[in-house]
Amino acid sequence: MSIKYSAGGAVARITLSRPEKRNAIDERMMAELSEALAKAAFDAESRVVVLAAEGPDFCAGMDLQMMAETVNAGAEEFSRQAGRLADLYQSFRDHPKPVVATVRGRALGGGCGLALACDAVLAAESAKFGFPEVNIGFVPAIVTVFLRRSVGEKQAFELLTSGEPIDARRACELGMITHVSPDAGFEAGAEAYLAKLSAKSASAIGMTKELLYTIDGMSFEAALQAGTRMNALARATEDAKRGFERFAKRK
Repeated sequence: MSIKYSAGGAVARITLSRPEKRNAIDERMMAELSEALAKAAFDAESRVVVLAAEGPDFCAGMDLQMMAETVNAGAEEFSRQAGRLADLYQSFRDHPKPVVATVRGRALGGGCGLALACDAVLAAESAKFGFPEVNIGFVPAIVTVFLRRSVGEKQAFELLTSGEPIDARRACELGMITHVSPDAGFEAGAEAYLAKLSAKSASAIGMTKELLYTIDGMSFEAALQAGTRMNALARATEDAKRGFERFAKRK
């Protein structure tokens, strides 16, 4: 298995488990990641999903051995593989629960894309992020969609065409990741973040995530209408009703 899955309490844990390959993404990992995300979606207890990795690196990107073996496969097979990867990234966005990446070591190429596809990214100070594809004549085409939604146009161009990694502090400054913590105590800090997030209203967090990604690319007017609809739906939830009642009693 290239993925480990466990669930206990409020957190479902998905762990990339190919440390001998720097957790490079191959066909098996894509399939197992999709299965794990689906399992977490239907886990009644879990309120937050965390994506972590074994070994010194988070993910080195696509498995280049797999890419080399299929280099002459033809356009149809190339499209199939690319489509599976795009569907995997999309499943992070479509997931009903918040997905948080915890990154140690290097997150490169498609591995950086995995992190960016998550709703939040927590990184150790020594972590590195980058897109080295240009160095082998390739284009990080699918992950560019996520990068461009995180950083400005000029910054995206520099990251994609330089092929050079950046450190976690710089990635945070650019808006690629959410928080950076010292290596010592990183796990404890990440667990505190997950506990705090999982303590929030599950319906409010899920609806916020849905609205955030739904309005992406909409016109101002259409986004405002989507927000109006979500406002009405949110007010009808049990969590919101209880929250309003608690507030009224305090007053």
